[in-house]
Amino acid sequence: MAQFLMIIVSAVFINNFVVVQFLGICPFLGVSKDTKSALGMGIAVTFVMTITCLITYPIYTYILVPLGIEFMEIIVFIFVIASIVQMIEMTLKRFTPSLYNAMGIYLPLITTNCAVLGVAELVIDAGQMASLIGIEASAMNMGFAVLYGLFAGVGFTVAIVIMSGMREKIARLPINKHLKGFPIAMIAACFIAMAFYVFTLI
Repeated sequence: MAQFLMIIVSAVFINNFVVVQFLGICPFLGVSKDTKSALGMGIAVTFVMTITCLITYPIYTYILVPLGIEFMEIIVFIFVIASIVQMIEMTLKRFTPSLYNAMGIYLPLITTNCAVLGVAELVIDAGQMASLIGIEASAMNMGFAVLYGLFAGVGFTVAIVIMSGMREKIARLPINKHLKGFPIAMIAACFIAMAFYVFTLI
């Protein structure tokens, strides 16, 4: 139970991919103008991260490592991520076209979202993962990898939804014209990052 809680706290707050490790900034800033789109993107990224870890961890552990071709990991991981994103894109286009249109170009960009690739790379590093969740490196398994991928996605969702809420409120404020748009969004992102930084001190 303690390890489960450590995975949640570590993935969502302490090592949040967006506001702590600064990965996946493009969709974070691009899709956070309204909460509905931000939540949709967060759910999509969470799904992709979870399925990516579920597929890439065994591929790396049981295929690439035994064959001695670990150097192919990035190419293989990107291929897996691209396939998952394509599947999500087709599903959203068919069943929820409004969300598909709201996400626009940022949905295909999940394929090259460094946060998704980052979590796939992180979970195969048994030593680093073990230190993050407080277990022995030899005890690292696919269950921990998939859970970390899931909650890393939840962390992304939390960050982007908070950002969208702030941007919606900021849009209704009388702000100097030189700060409107991207500049004030960057300032808001800095404050969110500082708030999340507190968890690294725990």
